[in-house]
Amino acid sequence: MKLLRYGPKGQEKPGLLDAQGKIRDLSNVVADIDGAVLSSEGLAKLRALDPASLPLVEGNPRIGPCVGKIGKFICIGLNYADHAAESNLPVPTEPVIFNKWTSAICGPNDGVEIPRGSKKTDWEVELGVVIGKPAKYVDEANALDYVAGYCVINDVSEREWQIERGGTWDKGKGFDTFGPIGPWMVTRDEVVDPQNLSLWLEVDGHRYQNGSTKTMVFGVAKLVSYVSQCMSLQPGDVISTGTPPGVGMGVKPNPVYLKPGQTIRLGIEGLGEQTQKTYAAE
Repeated sequence: MKLLRYGPKGQEKPGLLDAQGKIRDLSNVVADIDGAVLSSEGLAKLRALDPASLPLVEGNPRIGPCVGKIGKFICIGLNYADHAAESNLPVPTEPVIFNKWTSAICGPNDGVEIPRGSKKTDWEVELGVVIGKPAKYVDEANALDYVAGYCVINDVSEREWQIERGGTWDKGKGFDTFGPIGPWMVTRDEVVDPQNLSLWLEVDGHRYQNGSTKTMVFGVAKLVSYVSQCMSLQPGDVISTGTPPGVGMGVKPNPVYLKPGQTIRLGIEGLGEQTQKTYAAE
């Protein structure tokens, strides 16, 4: 299944994408696409529905973040060896964990705000993992059982705040609009191998990122298991699993960063695409 949320910001309704690519309204079935419905039982209930029996959503509504009420937005850094190399940093021996604040979350096609005074706002296409049931001290062999589904994430990053201004990476990762999620969550049963998905990103039509999840340093099962060792995970939590090479910071000889008025397009095989326009913070 492809589950999504649509409608004005803060008023999103739950929806399902049918086989014809049309949105079907789930409002009479569930209140939201959130932790309460992401369990195996909750997803089985939705899977048993006949999409044709659900109301058809007309027009082209705004698509919101595909998961509502996200409790934790956890990110993994330097999880592709070639991205670590372009960042002039060693390949991690254990997963690097940081956070994006939930206030950064926005819809997949909402605008991305360039922060005041920023000269180093960057892009990162990433595979998102949505947790479906409580996880604590999970074995790697069983870790994928705790995954409800997968989605596209743009881990937008302000490199000066991230790297040059002291403290943790979190400062440069959590600006408003720095967490586009969606367009939909594809349930785990429809993703045969999360370690064999192509992912890409373009800015103004120029392809900067072209990678595959097969080159992750730590795969999805390892990440879910590892994170669950140092914090409990709840249904609806999201893990963003790192980016392949091709970020603006890594362009040689001169890095390339985002400016207001540009268009970012990104996608992951089988999980959909995002398109964002950049604009200056007021």
